[in-house]
Order: sequence, then C-alpha cells, then structure tokens
Amino acid sequence: MNWKSKIIIASVTATMLMGSLTTGALTTPASAAAVDNSKVKVIWGVNLRTSPSSSASIVRLVPKGETVTVVQKSGSGWYKVTDSGNRTGYISSSSKYTQAVKGNTTTGSGSTSGSGSVTGSASVEKVIAAGMKYWGTPYEFGASRNSTATFDCSSFVRQAFIDALGIKLPSDSRKQGAYVKANGTVQTNWKNLKRGDLMYFMSYKGSSASSYSSVNKSTATITHTGIYLGDGKILHTYSNAGGGVTISDISGKHWEYRFLFGGSAL
Repeated sequence: MNWKSKIIIASVTATMLMGSLTTGALTTPASAAAVDNSKVKVIWGVNLRTSPSSSASIVRLVPKGETVTVVQKSGSGWYKVTDSGNRTGYISSSSKYTQAVKGNTTTGSGSTSGSGSVTGSASVEKVIAAGMKYWGTPYEFGASRNSTATFDCSSFVRQAFIDALGIKLPSDSRKQGAYVKANGTVQTNWKNLKRGDLMYFMSYKGSSASSYSSVNKSTATITHTGIYLGDGKILHTYSNAGGGVTISDISGKHWEYRFLFGGSAL
C-alpha cells in the first residue's frame, strides 16, 4: 500500500468517526431536560415532593399536561422544579413522566390529551394539595369529623376544604351533593368535569356497565364522593384494602358506571 492510499483510508476513517459523533449528539433523548430553567411537560401524573426521595411528603399530584420549569437536576433520578402555581419541589426525572419542551412545542410524540381540565384555579390547587397531604390515611366508615387519624369518603373531602380554604362542607356525601347542586350547574358525564370538581356515586352493584344499565341515576342514592383531578383520575378514600386515601382511574372501571353527577363546591 503506497502513501497516497494510506492518506485516503485515514481521511475516510476520520470522516466516519466524526459522522458517528455528530449523529450521537443529535439523538439525545428529547425526554431529558438538558439545562437548568428548561421546560418539561408532564406526560404521566407525577408527585411533586418536598425533597428528592420517594418517601418525602407529597405536595401535590402534578397532572398530565402541566408544564413545569426545571430549576436544577438533583442526583440521578430527580428534578427540582417550579410548577404552574409557582410551588417548588421535586419530581422524578424518568422519561416516563416528562418530555422536554422547546418554546411552546413539546418534542416527541407523547399525547397530552385527556378528559377534563387539568389546570384549575389557585383555590382548586389548594384543595387538592390539602387532600394529598393525607395520602394513605386509613379508611374508617363513619369516621369522626373532628379527627384526621382516619377518614371516610365525605369526611376526607370535607377536611381538604377546611384545611385549604376554611370552607366547611356538610358532613355527609348526600348533603355535600345537595350543596354542590345548589351551588351551580352539575354534570352527569364525568368527562365534562373540571379539575377540583366533586364527584358523586351510587352503591356498587358490579364491575361491568351492564350491572347499572337498569338504574335510574336521577333518583339513585349517593353513597360515595371524591375530588376529580382531571385526566380521568379521582382522589378519594373508600377502603383500607384500597389503600386509604388514594388516587383511582375512572374510565372503564366501576367508578365510571356508578357515577351520578359532579360539580364545583366553590
């Protein structure tokens, strides 16, 4: 091999190497927030916590569709962020939960659609944050309205409003439902609810839609309530087996079939 052939081979090798380096730089996952003060959009509901630990207290659930600002990366698995309500806390940096945002456009193909509003007012966010403080608190049917050691569905909702806004709703779910109806327009399709609306349900009759097909829901008795979070999720408590205060999916579950109406208590 002469010296001209060696030069040609070396040039081709260098070109290939530089090309691979450039390609690598351009294919950095869009789901990672690369710099401080960048924007990320939540694509799966994620807990905002007081410190970068899964055992830290939950400030609120940041819903799908909300955009937060990354203040800094904290360790290998957390972002320190400021949310839409100017609250600072920590969320998981897993690409399961967020996507990087450039300007007003989300990179990648993650969907941000979902039923119901996910932004809410400041008062709504206060109520939800107050409710989230009690995550995992045990369920007790007929729980005391003067204690936060245990909750039933209506005492939990009532306590969230007391803690957040000083509003004392009626003490049971049926009276709370009447209060919401008197307060304004209610929705009988849960997909039309707004974040922070209260939801009311009839008794459990089965896990399929057919179990409720013959029920006249306009006259059915309210037996359960909870706070709608948006994106098809409800914050509530219904049993210790269910985890006490928890978040449940609505769509395709018995919660959807049992739903009577919902609306704002504010």
